[in-house]
Amino acid sequence: MNLWKLVSELFAAVIIIDVVRRLRARYLKHDEHTEENVEKNTEENVDKVTAENVDKNAKENMDKHAEEKVEKNTEENVDKITGENVDKNTGENVDESTEGNVDKNTEENMENLNRILEELHNQKDDIDERIYAEHLSGSREKEEVRNWLNNVIKLSSEIRSIEQELGRKKYISCQDLGKLVEEKIIQAQELLQESSFHRNVFEVKHFKYIVIGGGVAAGYAAREFTRQGLQLGELAIISKEGVAPYERPALSKSYLFPNEAARLPSFHVCVGSGGEGLLPEWYEEKGIELILGTEIVKADLASKTIASASGRIFRYQTLIIATGSEAKKLKDFGVQGADAKSIFYLREISDADKLVEALKAKQKGKAVVIGGGYIGLEVGAAMRINGFDVSMVYPGPWCMNRLFSPAIASFYEEYYSNKGIKLIKGTVAVEFEVGSNGEVKTVKLKDGQLLQADIVVVGIGGRPLTALFKGQVEEEKVGIKTDGLFRTSVPDVYAVGDVATFPMKMYKDMRRVEHVDHARKSAEQAVKAIRASEDGKYIEEYDYLPFFYSRYFDLSWCFYGDNVGEPVLFKDIGNADTDDDSKCKNPRFGTYWIHNHKVVGAFLEGGTAEENIGIAKIARLQPEKKKEELEMLGMLYARLAADDKPLEVCRIL
Repeated sequence: MNLWKLVSELFAAVIIIDVVRRLRARYLKHDEHTEENVEKNTEENVDKVTAENVDKNAKENMDKHAEEKVEKNTEENVDKITGENVDKNTGENVDESTEGNVDKNTEENMENLNRILEELHNQKDDIDERIYAEHLSGSREKEEVRNWLNNVIKLSSEIRSIEQELGRKKYISCQDLGKLVEEKIIQAQELLQESSFHRNVFEVKHFKYIVIGGGVAAGYAAREFTRQGLQLGELAIISKEGVAPYERPALSKSYLFPNEAARLPSFHVCVGSGGEGLLPEWYEEKGIELILGTEIVKADLASKTIASASGRIFRYQTLIIATGSEAKKLKDFGVQGADAKSIFYLREISDADKLVEALKAKQKGKAVVIGGGYIGLEVGAAMRINGFDVSMVYPGPWCMNRLFSPAIASFYEEYYSNKGIKLIKGTVAVEFEVGSNGEVKTVKLKDGQLLQADIVVVGIGGRPLTALFKGQVEEEKVGIKTDGLFRTSVPDVYAVGDVATFPMKMYKDMRRVEHVDHARKSAEQAVKAIRASEDGKYIEEYDYLPFFYSRYFDLSWCFYGDNVGEPVLFKDIGNADTDDDSKCKNPRFGTYWIHNHKVVGAFLEGGTAEENIGIAKIARLQPEKKKEELEMLGMLYARLAADDKPLEVCRIL
């Protein structure tokens, strides 16, 4: 075989393979002049350098057998890639019909492909604007969208290479080029179709106002917005829970009752303050978007953007942080076995539903309640009403030691004991023995006691949910610092309820309050402040009188003010001679706190609505009183206050 023919065919095959492999560049235009120059230079370089080198090496190294093998392989490769016989002068000439005639169909398809690519890039740009990688928590959607973006970039590069090869069409058949363009059209159409899904994943919804959190504060904020002239579509409430805002205190009280238990919709906000219950239909009617079952996992306050766990993006003009608190967990304190199935916490309605199911399944079993605060006392009473053998364990020397004086606590502890509840004070749970079914069998206490348990309910306090905003807002006392209008350190961002550390005007102190009354009132105050700011109006700063209340069994107490100074215990005049108040059917007693000769706080068990109003007035006005006078006046002082009698001049009659 002619060696020169072999060299020419071999070089042509190498060039074709190299061209096909280099599909990397994009949108390069080649006019005829460029094409001719490239062709000419290629032919000259082939003749001058490559051909001579191949000729020389071939003459020196190739025997007849190798020559025939190369010839055979070269012919097969050339036939496969180009789809035609290579002319003996391939290195110098390409058949005119192949070189100059790119299929018309292919050109039209290429134009169509470019149109699809342009639309694809528009979609990509839109998604790029929506996506905030830092807003996502490594979710499935993030990976899918990233892969889609990479595929768009890859396809763009391949199409650019195809366009570049239009200037080198003599090295690839029209038929093969056409097939390649058709394949890329299909790929582009598929990516374009997928773009709608990814745009939805990163859908950006805009609202004038957004409330993060779906608890009590959110519901009361919504009601106040409507009172202030809210327009349709301006407000969104985003809640991790799947139900409209409700009065959370019901969960540890009547929700757990064995008979006539409270159930939604009977305790949606705002029934707790004497208002109407706001059902889901109410929000729809008012044009408020309830976005339920949606957890916000990232917040960028600088860009006024928040993102959900599923990747949804929301933007706002004004934000109210009403995220509330989460229950502290025993596992956070290293308690062994704390993840057992029969250990319950109570924060959301889903928690209460699980506990109710357990109460039904373990009827009249043994229950251990960990904690002696609000949740502990309320749940302990509910468990006993359900017929359980109840033991309560708490570390303090008496129950509710952040609020109750020892004398007040003594009454409730004795009352609980009379109800058959075992109280174990001054110790904590350190380990749970768990059975093969994953449920608790035994609770081990720090003092060595072992308690049998079918159900364990933990109420050891809450932790404000502020992690989303850490480093973005000023914090104080484990909460988000606000002013008297609940404005944070970030413009257009407000914080209310459990998360807010605000100026307690009465006591000239910064405080954080975890109670439903403050959640309601702080939310209303923030909304009033927002609308006043928009209208250029002035409103008074928050002047909150602390208020706490609870109910257990047939008992009901209220507290107003501050529990600092000396507590002064008093009994109802009608029950003054009773030796054991805890055995009374309707016990009535109370306590005043004197600080710097002023009455700064008041507690009342079994008070009437009028008397409760009276102690609130006393705590607000802070009249000067002596201990002896308060002991003698007792309930009468509250009634006099309710009747607007001058508190400073009230004396024993």
